[in-house]
Amino acid sequence: MFFSIIIPLYNRPQEIDELLHSLTHQTYLQFEVLVIEDGSKVPAKDVVLKYQNQLDLKYYVKENEGQGFTRNYAFARARGDYFIVFDSDCLIPANYLENVRNHLYTEPLDAYGGPDAAHGSFTPVQKAISYAMTSPFTTGGIRGSKRNIGGQFHPRSFNMGISRKVWEKTGGFILTRLGEDIEFSIRIHSLGFKTGLIPDAIVFHKRRTSFMQFYKQLHFFGRARINIYKFFPSQLKLVHFFPAFFTLFLLFTLILNIFSLPMKGLCNILLVIYIVLLFFHSWEVNKSLKVAFLSVMAAFVQLVAYGLGFMQDFIKRIILKHS
Repeated sequence: MFFSIIIPLYNRPQEIDELLHSLTHQTYLQFEVLVIEDGSKVPAKDVVLKYQNQLDLKYYVKENEGQGFTRNYAFARARGDYFIVFDSDCLIPANYLENVRNHLYTEPLDAYGGPDAAHGSFTPVQKAISYAMTSPFTTGGIRGSKRNIGGQFHPRSFNMGISRKVWEKTGGFILTRLGEDIEFSIRIHSLGFKTGLIPDAIVFHKRRTSFMQFYKQLHFFGRARINIYKFFPSQLKLVHFFPAFFTLFLLFTLILNIFSLPMKGLCNILLVIYIVLLFFHSWEVNKSLKVAFLSVMAAFVQLVAYGLGFMQDFIKRIILKHS
């Protein structure tokens, strides 16, 4: 089985350096790498081409279109039996391709997704953000488990694989951003292809390096969920409202405390219980008090940012019916 690894790139020379370096250590060697510079203002040509003698590597430069259409650009030029998409801020364990190959031979899938985790080299903030994105006490339960509480498992584009047949049948992404990977995954499944999670196909996903960047990203994710609803109304489920409910609960609790209203005690107790659960679970997972403390902050940033983005576009696009 020959893999084509697809990496859209936009203004990330440091990240692509680390990603390509991790790919030089793969134990399974039947793969090529396509890096597509999507109109970057800070190009990474010199960084990428220093790996041309270590990897079967192709480097392309194109006008900025966003990650969805940039992946399509690469799909059309890839030689593999199977295409694997990574975000440029991922690090890939040495046995990743070997694990994927072995799984696909024993349990064939037309499309798959894999989990993400925090690497030991991540900063405490990055580890906290990784915890918030994978924890069962946040939206992690929606995103990365075999029994997906949001319904059918939908591979996400930071760590996604599709067969050549899927590409030929679907034509790739029809959105370039704002939930493009979820729309693609739903469409793949709707055409009868078999999708699933490969638990051992783990990547170390850096995501954002500050809580402000993380807030902006998750606000975008909240808006993206409404964008998916416009294509597939049945995919908007009660679980997707939870961050919005949490955000409203925080606001309600704040108002109760400001005006010393009777229910403030109960709301404060519920909030403290949630904070304690986050703190001790992160402490158990990360073995660090500092990361545990930051994880509480990251979880609140995640839920509030997603909730506000979700409510913003729910009101604008569903209630007010704006384009």
